Amino acid sequence: MTVNMFDLTGKIALVTGSSRGIGSAIAKGLAAAGATVVLNGLDEARLEAARVALAAEVGEDRVRAIAFDVTDADATASAINWIEAEVGPLAILVNNAGVQHRVPMLDLDVADWERVLRTNLTSAFLVGREAARHMIPRGAGKIINVASVQTDLARPTIAPYTASKGGIRNLTRAMTAEWASHGLQINAIAPGYIHTEMTQNLVDDTVFNEWILGRTPAHRWGTVEDLVGPAVWLASAGSNFVNGQVVFIDGGMTVVV
Repeated sequence: MTVNMFDLTGKIALVTGSSRGIGSAIAKGLAAAGATVVLNGLDEARLEAARVALAAEVGEDRVRAIAFDVTDADATASAINWIEAEVGPLAILVNNAGVQHRVPMLDLDVADWERVLRTNLTSAFLVGREAARHMIPRGAGKIINVASVQTDLARPTIAPYTASKGGIRNLTRAMTAEWASHGLQINAIAPGYIHTEMTQNLVDDTVFNEWILGRTPAHRWGTVEDLVGPAVWLASAGSNFVNGQVVFIDGGMTVVV
């Protein structure tokens, strides 16, 4: 009998920030691989629309949604407890929620610095920790943190984002150091420049678009679909001895000068 190592049937997955963009695509990919997916976001109307759309593809019983603030420790704990009680044992967590803020550092307000770090980095710690509290006693779990090419690279005007994504790399390592012995695998995916609603203004900027095409060996922007395969792999039994790694999905951008 052939065993599909990438089959996620019966697994329950939470994807934060999944009402649109990268999170939505990853949630759809996990569901296509068989998982029951819990969507998350702050905008309840947009989150419900995302739930309805995905449920139309994979079935009402395979998609749930819960709106909660991933930067709020109490709200996060309550949400994870709800998933465990009402949906089932959480097997997969994708920490995707994030924001961007483009301002030169000399003009950057401290409140904006802290907001980006809190949303992009602290949230992964909070949600990851609550998920691990349940995964560790079961001796199994997959946590996928969403990093970025800015984990390794920097550009002007995005200092807090760059700092937060560098932090994601070492948070992934810290989680591995503490939780791998309990049967968990914690890794990160690092998308390159991905064409989404949030980056449309960059795609429309002719100069920036030409720079991206020239800087990327694959000579194109990434798509959200490019991230699905690596996410499914890291969520599956096919990656059971992969731990603490950052997988760059960037068309080769980070390996050339």
